[in-house]
Amino acid sequence: MEMPPETQLRAYRDNDLDALYRLISETIEISYSPVYPARAVAFFKEFHSREKIRERSQSGQVLLIEQSGQLVATGSRVGNEIFAVFVHPDCQQGGFGKQLMADLEASARAEGQDQITLSISLPSRRFYEACGYEVTEELSRDLGDGQKLDFWKARKLL
Repeated sequence: MEMPPETQLRAYRDNDLDALYRLISETIEISYSPVYPARAVAFFKEFHSREKIRERSQSGQVLLIEQSGQLVATGSRVGNEIFAVFVHPDCQQGGFGKQLMADLEASARAEGQDQITLSISLPSRRFYEACGYEVTEELSRDLGDGQKLDFWKARKLL
């Protein structure tokens, strides 16, 4: 997939941490707040904290897409599991998510992985199914106070 000339796919660098955290937090707030209760949104933000971003960058692969010098998308992989694929809502439908998935899957395949797994949130299910992921399990996490976080586990053979 060819990206516009002002767009760059690259590896995460330590000095990207704050901008990457802002991208993820803003995307969660915009995309998840309409479909998840407040405790679930807070859970997602904590799951993608600065510390978690640092951990993933040290134990796996974190990719970024910049457009005109601004971070617009990211995706991570640790072993055969993909995490934290986020495309800023203003940039969705532009092919960035598919580009990240293709690169993360290719790097897993190059490491000898024969399948990739991930967790799917409510707003992203159609995207992952369009990328060839098969839902293997439906899950719900009780967050207390009558709030829950519904999600799915999925996999794709490489």
